[in-house]
Amino acid sequence: MNIYQHFSSLALCNTYLVANKENRQALLIDPGSVEIELVKLIEDHHFTLAHVLLTHGHLAHHEGLGTLRKIYDVEVWASEHSRFPFPFNRVCDGQTLTLCDLPIEAIHLPGHSLDSIVWRIGGALFSGDVLHSGWVGKSGGPSEERLLVNLIEKKLFCLDENTLLFGGHGSPSKLRIERLFNANLSVRSPRTPTP
Repeated sequence: MNIYQHFSSLALCNTYLVANKENRQALLIDPGSVEIELVKLIEDHHFTLAHVLLTHGHLAHHEGLGTLRKIYDVEVWASEHSRFPFPFNRVCDGQTLTLCDLPIEAIHLPGHSLDSIVWRIGGALFSGDVLHSGWVGKSGGPSEERLLVNLIEKKLFCLDENTLLFGGHGSPSKLRIERLFNANLSVRSPRTPTP
């Protein structure tokens, strides 16, 4: 499996291209915008793009889907709690899919949004706005923040500590690094919201 990170200067978020290097099939996670560099990456590697995984419903993470669908025939996957104005396949917590011949697990982690899903593909987590390198995603208030922190610790920190973490913003990390150094996870009281 190959993972390519594309930072969108328009949507200010990360889009990930995950490819099965054996059969050249690929999927995208959170197409915030579809820029020429992303299309060139797909075409230059001769990948067949067939699927899109959405981590949650915030526009910055799926705004490029309309453009993407004009270029590629893709099937979209998102949480059963999502509300999108376009067709998509609904997945529930713990459901396992096989896309591009890769096993993919959906982990529902509400708190940032009701429909937040972390996608586990092999030794990698694609966490959208749930967990980033050094911080936890914003939530609606102290109760939602406690829920999110508790779910991160319960559902993610039980995984291998060397699991790679690819957030919707910022640089990649590892679960071990977040467990040790993420200040939002080591403090149980509500944090000061970031601007």
